[in-house]
Amino acid sequence: MEVPVLAAGAAFVIVVLLVIVYLSIRVVQQYEKMVVFRLGRTNESMVRDPGLRFLIPVIDRPVKVDVREQFIEVPSQTTITRDNAPINVDFLIYWRIADPLKSVVNVANFAGALQGVATTTLRAVIGDILLDEVLSKREQINEVLRVKLDEVTERWGGKVTTVEIREITPPRDVQDAMNRQLSAERTRRAVITESEGSRQAAINVAEGQKQAEILRAEGDRQAAILRAEGFGQALTRIFQAAQGIDQKTMSLQYLEALKALGSGPATKFVIPMEFTHLLDPFVDFLAPTDGGQRPGGSGARPTRSVGPAATPPAAGQEA
Repeated sequence: MEVPVLAAGAAFVIVVLLVIVYLSIRVVQQYEKMVVFRLGRTNESMVRDPGLRFLIPVIDRPVKVDVREQFIEVPSQTTITRDNAPINVDFLIYWRIADPLKSVVNVANFAGALQGVATTTLRAVIGDILLDEVLSKREQINEVLRVKLDEVTERWGGKVTTVEIREITPPRDVQDAMNRQLSAERTRRAVITESEGSRQAAINVAEGQKQAEILRAEGDRQAAILRAEGFGQALTRIFQAAQGIDQKTMSLQYLEALKALGSGPATKFVIPMEFTHLLDPFVDFLAPTDGGQRPGGSGARPTRSVGPAATPPAAGQEA
């Protein structure tokens, strides 16, 4: 009888020891903090960091707190703007526990309390803003909500990191007015863009015409300059060539001219008197000599009348 009693007593002792060990040892995860209540009281020194932690059985009661960042979704809330326009707004709140002791001692349900404060704060913030500003200044509204919620939740040991408005739904008539305004704005931009394009095109055409006229005038000027220079060079060469021509050459030119006149159908010719001076070098070859000698012989040269004393040919007489 003694052996079974001893075995039962040993088993009871082992069970009690196991229960004590289970109640006295806690493993705190890396993303957790543990607040220990000893006989119902706690303080900053009773907050345990992650790791293997030992407790006094029956006397200590642990409460683990998740310090990771979390979010809550605030459902669509109907609020009224400053200009009495009802709108529906839903948003997200990202938060985390900054003070585990306050989050356990000062509030029973931090997430629920935060959601309740968020709905009332949203109505207060939207009520001070016009509808157009609500639709266009979403980032500013997010920041105002975050600051106000962070101020409220600070006493609960929480930290609101981000507030994001997800959707803003204005009334149907406001949506229709916004659509009409958007259509009118697009039409205005299209007209402005088209007019700007037409103006730029006209400017480009005018610039092109101006450049073309300038180039054309420049080309005409260069052409006139080249023609003048060519004419001047031609006159210079003619003058240089004329300086090298003697009287005999001019006489030959006059003879060629007479030959050309004689081959024509005209029967009368008007010859300048100065032309006779050019024939002096050819008198010995053209005038007959006394005694029937050939030109260029030893006979005396015949006399001729030159100048105004010469008798002009009679009317109708060939020259």
